[in-house]
Amino acid sequence: MKKYLITGYAGFVSRHFLEYLDKNEANASIKGLDLQKPQFSQDSYKSIRVNFEKVDLLDQDRIESIIFNFQPDYIVHLASYSSVAFSWKEPILSFQNNMNIYLNLLESVRKLNLPARILSIGSSEEYGNVEEKLLPLTETHMPGPINPYAVARVSQEMISKVYVDGYGLDIVMTRSFNHIGAYQKDIFVVSSFAKQLAEIKKNGNGLSELVTGDTSIVRDFTDVRDVVVAYDLLLKKGKPGDIYNVCSGRGTSLKDVINTMAKILDLHVHTRVNEKLVRPNDNKVIIGSNEKIKREVGWHNAIPLEKSLRDIIDYWQQNGFDRGDSCHGHN
Repeated sequence: MKKYLITGYAGFVSRHFLEYLDKNEANASIKGLDLQKPQFSQDSYKSIRVNFEKVDLLDQDRIESIIFNFQPDYIVHLASYSSVAFSWKEPILSFQNNMNIYLNLLESVRKLNLPARILSIGSSEEYGNVEEKLLPLTETHMPGPINPYAVARVSQEMISKVYVDGYGLDIVMTRSFNHIGAYQKDIFVVSSFAKQLAEIKKNGNGLSELVTGDTSIVRDFTDVRDVVVAYDLLLKKGKPGDIYNVCSGRGTSLKDVINTMAKILDLHVHTRVNEKLVRPNDNKVIIGSNEKIKREVGWHNAIPLEKSLRDIIDYWQQNGFDRGDSCHGHN
């Protein structure tokens, strides 16, 4: 029986990871930690045992006590303040709630001398603005963070290497590109578009306006259900101290995302840019290479973008428009 400690447990990535484990890891025991209570039922899983504890990961003593009592085989560190926009507004809070919570986890594992494998989730934001001739980005490309959130993620990666090389901890790192799916909070761009378009469709207005930021930017989108498979494979097969891109290897502009969703819903949509939604110094094009993770752990991304977008639209249509789960994963 494997034991998984999952931080950021109330977020949408964790929820998909639980669904994956329930199908593929019979009798696993899961301890979930989060500042917020999850908005999904703890009783819906058939083959895994799930226990949730509300906790502030900045509380070092409490974290150490939980880890000592649970003795996890795997620690999946999903918790983060993952909004780039928030990091511009509150850089200190963003840094503390990314870097310091992670350090508390590492210190607990080090002090207790546990053999647990830790999966440290990073972000494609670490790469910064790059020339298109350097795309797709491989893990050997030097980080060049250009926002406070990305600086925190690079710091997390650097301290991971220190704990692997200096203390012998077993840590595998990701640079996870944009992942999307049902349950994602609507502060994240694709979920926000899907929610707005589903509302337009519901109101019966075939011609309408969508408020956006810069839709020319290109991102590498992966379905969250593929992402959690990657995370589990990295826990089982990744090399300690190594970094793995988790991405589709394809770039899609936000304009094309909107057009695809409008077509799915049979809508004619005009977009209007709200300057407040345009981030300072935004990365224009981010596309990753997934050759390393495919080669080393046998992962492949199986779900096409159009299916992901259909499923996100279905989620909003079925769940109303006043919600969206808290998200401690990535935009």
